[in-house]
Amino acid sequence: MTSGLLIESFADFARSKNIDRPTMIAILEDVFRTMIRKKYGTDENFDVIINAESGDLEMWRTREIVDDDSEDIWDYDKIPLAEARKIQDDFEVGEQVAEEVKLEDFGRRVVQTARQTLIQKIKDMEKELLYQKYKDQVGDLVTAEVYQLLKHEIILVDSENNELSLPRTEQISKDRYRKGEPVKAVVSRVDMLNGTPKIILSRTSPVFLERLFEVEVPEIYDGLISIRKIVREPGERAKVAVESYDDRIDPVGACVGMKGSRIHGIVRELGNENIDVINYTENLELLISRALSPAKISSMQIDRDTKRVSVFLKPDQVSLAIGKGGQNIKLAGRLVDMEIDVFRDNEGHEDDEDVDLMEFSDEIDEWMIDELRKVGLDTAKSVLALSKEELVRRTDLEEDTVEEIVNILKQEFE
Repeated sequence: MTSGLLIESFADFARSKNIDRPTMIAILEDVFRTMIRKKYGTDENFDVIINAESGDLEMWRTREIVDDDSEDIWDYDKIPLAEARKIQDDFEVGEQVAEEVKLEDFGRRVVQTARQTLIQKIKDMEKELLYQKYKDQVGDLVTAEVYQLLKHEIILVDSENNELSLPRTEQISKDRYRKGEPVKAVVSRVDMLNGTPKIILSRTSPVFLERLFEVEVPEIYDGLISIRKIVREPGERAKVAVESYDDRIDPVGACVGMKGSRIHGIVRELGNENIDVINYTENLELLISRALSPAKISSMQIDRDTKRVSVFLKPDQVSLAIGKGGQNIKLAGRLVDMEIDVFRDNEGHEDDEDVDLMEFSDEIDEWMIDELRKVGLDTAKSVLALSKEELVRRTDLEEDTVEEIVNILKQEFE
């Protein structure tokens, strides 16, 4: 292979990978200098001149002429007079000899090795550029096309045909993907596995929801409204605390939009995830009250030391506060960073016939009662008001256990 073909094929390959010209020439020179060092032991007295556009390569070896009997004749940068005069017969001692070294002088095998080295260096550089590109984009919203559906992940490709990974753990459970369709996600992290970057995307991250809000709500993008915190049960429910830096702007109204126009697109993107947007406040009691929306709280007791809050609600508000599968109370607790305990407020609604669950502790195991109390069911009638299916769904109790509890409670009122 001639130097022209070698450089030209490498240059085409480098350009296709968006490698800039100075970097390309630096790689070429490094490879050729490695060849020189292998053949001559050093490259200190060599000049390598490359024209990547024309494919021209020149390698010049410069040596000083010394007398044939000199002790220096074996130095890498010296040449005996007799040898120099074979190049040009009028050379004299002390002059410099610049001798061109041809690529062919290195042998076919060395040239082939150089070609493989060049391609490998480009691939390594391509990986490094990809790693740096996406490392700088962690937390950014990207759109990529579904390329391959695998068991534990989906492979997507970006506009430059780089492969990105959306693991099953980062997918919303309701998502269904087809090859070739565009998918929005946020860059979660970039791992380096055996020298190859693996770009991990996420659709379950709170950051993904935050970026969608920035796209749909100009006031957030412009910094007039700030998202203070987001908590999610991906695909099911989310709570977003927002704050306005302009008294004239209602942050909740701006995020929801006229007749829900702004939030509707976000909800649809997230597989109909139920999104509660609440107005952030430094007043913890008010923030807790807003976080438990749509339930209306009668009163609460906050223990800041243990980070626990006891909220008291009217009986008809308890299930609203707890929410489907306990989602509402769980997300509210994460939003305010406190453990929330729900209690029925029976003041003014005394029901002499109702019985506290703890009074059944001789018949029902205490851990079972605790499971019921965790979801706000602390009296016999509050348990009996729900179907067995609903009780199984809300708690971690088995169907047989629920049936046993219900039968014991029913006997009390019979």
